[in-house]
Amino acid sequence: MADAYSARMDEAMVLTMTSFRGTFRKGSTIPYLTHLLAVAALVGEGGGDEDQIIAALLHDWLEDIPGAQASELEDKFGVRVRRMVEALSDTVVQPKPPWRARKEAYITHLYNAPADVKLICVADKLHNCRSTVIDLRQSGVQIFERFNAKQSGTLWYYQALIPALAHNWDHWMLDLLRLEVNELVRLGR
Repeated sequence: MADAYSARMDEAMVLTMTSFRGTFRKGSTIPYLTHLLAVAALVGEGGGDEDQIIAALLHDWLEDIPGAQASELEDKFGVRVRRMVEALSDTVVQPKPPWRARKEAYITHLYNAPADVKLICVADKLHNCRSTVIDLRQSGVQIFERFNAKQSGTLWYYQALIPALAHNWDHWMLDLLRLEVNELVRLGR
């Protein structure tokens, strides 16, 4: 039986683990690596190929790792992985531009993003939204204080993502995201 993945996956795992070591999810003691692994698992379960799983592992790398370069991604993993990670980054500029303008531009970009990017994006947003819903159930609306967008911005963002992702694309994971966003809005008001 052939291997499910190549050695490129090993290299992506090592880069992800070393780059995000010591990084935690906003306002928690949960290692950020758990999010990256969850997104990669969702992409794999959603039919994503090796390039998409690698891009899922590294989807926040350009945005969040100081000195990260797209050329390094291309050298290690190829043009397609670089393209997907760039498309999944709402900015690579430091310091980051204002939150609302950055998110509005990202949502506009998502409308016509290719299917390979939308699958990773929906997996990312699904995991983030699920985590936020769990936190809401445990701790209430004060959890929104840990986010730049606070309560109203966070609810706006997740609701605005749905039509952008659904434009010319459909996937069962998008249906799950819709359900989670509805629950987020219900609990978060």
